[in-house]
Amino acid sequence: MNEHFDVAVLGMGPGGEVAASRLLKEGKRVAVIERELVGGECAYWACIPSKTVLRPAEARSGVERAAGVAGAELDWAETRSYRDYMIRNLDDAAQVDGYAGQGATVIKAEATFAGPGRLQVGDREITADDIIIATGSDAVIPPLDGIEHITAWTNRETYTAQTLPQRAVIVGGSAVGIETATFLARFGVDVTLIHRGERLMGREDARVGELVHRYLGEAKVEIRLGVSATRARRDGRDSVIALDDGTEVAADVVIFATGREPRTAGLSCEEVGVELGLRGEVVIDEHCRAGAGVWAIGDVTDVMPFTHVAKYQGRIAADAILGRQRPATYEGIPRVVFADPEIAAAGLTAQQAGELSIRTASVEIDLSSAIARPWTYEQDPRGHLGLLADLDRRILIGAWAVGPQAGEWIHHASLAIRARLPVETLLDQVAQFPTYHEAYLAALEKLDL
Repeated sequence: MNEHFDVAVLGMGPGGEVAASRLLKEGKRVAVIERELVGGECAYWACIPSKTVLRPAEARSGVERAAGVAGAELDWAETRSYRDYMIRNLDDAAQVDGYAGQGATVIKAEATFAGPGRLQVGDREITADDIIIATGSDAVIPPLDGIEHITAWTNRETYTAQTLPQRAVIVGGSAVGIETATFLARFGVDVTLIHRGERLMGREDARVGELVHRYLGEAKVEIRLGVSATRARRDGRDSVIALDDGTEVAADVVIFATGREPRTAGLSCEEVGVELGLRGEVVIDEHCRAGAGVWAIGDVTDVMPFTHVAKYQGRIAADAILGRQRPATYEGIPRVVFADPEIAAAGLTAQQAGELSIRTASVEIDLSSAIARPWTYEQDPRGHLGLLADLDRRILIGAWAVGPQAGEWIHHASLAIRARLPVETLLDQVAQFPTYHEAYLAALEKLDL
């Protein structure tokens, strides 16, 4: 006999959890389906463990930079223990019980579409009025000759490691590569980062890449730009990567931070008329609808592969199912890399604005020359802020920040961009003294509008 539900949520990462919780609170009969651990990639192998292990090194750096404080030491065993606590020792029993307690039917199995409104979940078939696809993404490891002979890690092995390697090669110079290099280097690992682009953080403004390069260098990360891996081999205990410039790099492990791809293989989306894009992503409309009675949220849509976007789309899809339909908008959503110092951005880059033929004005300020907070926060203070404004509409359309806690104060710009607040309104904002938020006024006053 088929089991029928109001909604089936296929994948219980952050987006799926938000959607399921919202629907359960409204009294919907919900089936939550997860093939691995309830909580998903973020909770066990990505966001939570990575930020947990980055924090101790950031704290020690803060002690080293603050006047009159000394003696902070890193302890990997203690850090590892707390990380394992934060990832629940890879045990989701409490989460399963929690959703069951809320009234959900929790099914731990692989699922595939069997037809409109129908899912084959393990050895059982269920039907639902609405189905939300929230299956996330998988780490991409490029096809590399000889890769089977080396010790190759992705984020999963890196952020569940019990013992740190002495040497690591990281392939990839975007967010995951930068955070991983920061974490390992601060814990004393000899890190070489190789990146095929000519600058780090290639999707952000060029100045951001320059600053990131500088700060990683200060952390003693060796950076090799403009090179790609061509093959791999084992040499005793060494994992060796050959590069296309004729050189080689050797380490104990090679960590691939080379992007992610939507997880749609095996879903049989064609059974319900769901369109897949060029990268295998589920194509959605502004309400996260993928087809009749089918919705998709999070990394599987490839819209913006961030946990906070998955959670936002979870709200959008759940509200649409509940009859409170509203379109999703993606302007000004923050992008943060938890390096040391933090890297944050929101909105358009100068290049993107140019491609849209937007007339712009831009400004960059050195925070140590503009406001007091960097000096009260640390000796030899760090921090830069860049703003991009639309000359015709007189609003902010982009911002980036590199500095302590930038991931917190970028939200000032994020809100301004999303709400399209006039620059005149922003100039009238009164920020607490002394805070990093004061940098916005200092920068806005330098904008040539």
